[in-house]
Amino acid sequence: MLQFINDLEPHVVGIHATGEVTKEDIENVLMPRIDELVARQGEINYLLVLDTDVQNWTMGAWWNDIKVGLKNFTKWNKIAVVSDQKGVQWVTDAFRFFVPGNSKGFSLAQLDQAVEWINAKEVETIEQTN
Repeated sequence: MLQFINDLEPHVVGIHATGEVTKEDIENVLMPRIDELVARQGEINYLLVLDTDVQNWTMGAWWNDIKVGLKNFTKWNKIAVVSDQKGVQWVTDAFRFFVPGNSKGFSLAQLDQAVEWINAKEVETIEQTN
């Protein structure tokens, strides 16, 4: 399931993933919010709190997530992914080599740091959080 994180700055889309994430979650929760943000400001600042195993994402959810990423490829400004899955943190940190903008992985214990980083409007130097 995907739920909005509402206590973020208006230039940020925040999503909390728990349990099973389906194609419909991406279509009905993530896509409209990303589209609205792009229409309003032309760039995406995205916080994902992944409080579920990536194996709980259905194939349809993965496919739609990829479509969101590709559709908005040049619009990504900042991506923060919060997860205790080390592979997810590593992949997020590696995104900076493939996706425009900045990306950074955080552990669940670093959620406050992730929120502070994603809420900040200035572009920061990427630092490792390991």
